[in-house]
Amino acid sequence: MSMNFIRKLPIPQETKEKYPVSLKAVEAKEARDVEIKKIFAGESDKMALIIGPCSADSDEPVMEYVYRLAKVQEQVKDKLVLIPRVYTNKPRTTGDGYKGMLHQPDPNGNPDAYKGILAIRELHTRVLTETGLSTADEMLYPANFRYLSDLLSYVAVGARSTENQEHRLVSSGLGVPVGLKNPTGGDLSVMMNSITAAQHAHSFIYRGWAVETTGNEHAHAILRGYVDEQGASHPNYHYEDLVRLVSLYDKAQLANPAVIVDSNHANSGKKYNEQPRICKEVLHSCRHNADIKKIVKGFMIESYLEDGSRKIGEEGFGKSITDPCIGWEKTEKLILEIADLI
Repeated sequence: MSMNFIRKLPIPQETKEKYPVSLKAVEAKEARDVEIKKIFAGESDKMALIIGPCSADSDEPVMEYVYRLAKVQEQVKDKLVLIPRVYTNKPRTTGDGYKGMLHQPDPNGNPDAYKGILAIRELHTRVLTETGLSTADEMLYPANFRYLSDLLSYVAVGARSTENQEHRLVSSGLGVPVGLKNPTGGDLSVMMNSITAAQHAHSFIYRGWAVETTGNEHAHAILRGYVDEQGASHPNYHYEDLVRLVSLYDKAQLANPAVIVDSNHANSGKKYNEQPRICKEVLHSCRHNADIKKIVKGFMIESYLEDGSRKIGEEGFGKSITDPCIGWEKTEKLILEIADLI
């Protein structure tokens, strides 16, 4: 037999009961949820920055990063809502080496899904409880969302998952904004179909239950660039790309047309230091076109305590274990510059 069943894992309800969230943290998240939804509904002039490491590798560097982020949030609270990227599912792209905190809570240890479930809940809870900042995570595995559903204020669906029917259906039942990335091949019609599906009501099977959803009116686009047949990266954040997206939204007649621009990945060609320039170019486009300004709701930025990334087996506190990120000094400067430009 090629699949061994190791152990039965606790269901999300059991995990939430065992590791509850304080009333103060619940109230902080509820207030943040309202503020963030207003951005995507066009009821607020603020922008959202989904910002943080490519993958949350361990508690202490992530918490150090988020403590710093919380201080900057106070400085820019009239202009920006900072949503920490605490991506606990993200492995290395090839799956070689690190498998992500959910599967490998100790980045140097063996996979342990039970400990991983507890570790990711503890980390998201610590961020919310200790800083008041509710978090974002990528829904790599839709069945696992419920372990964190009372903690997340933003969910992203990755480029390799946008075409998946289960991701689309589960997105329709989330109570927070969900961003759906364009696929790695760049076909925006795939992304628009995903947003349409996520905004509609559905009935389907989820975690062994027959469920119904009402649709997620805050489902929206994330532009992350694309890769051609030769493996070369191409951006899709330029003025013409944003004008095209405005047109696609007009044709689709979807609720709350919105886009988050991913400043890394294929948009930067994974040249992480290009992220500040990309954000500023998009803001320049917003100043010159009211339709673009209306749909651009913010940015996704990969940053951590230290510049760059680690190779397999390399150590480094606060240095990305997956894709390279800009370090803290550049991060703080960029946040303040974005606030000044909007």
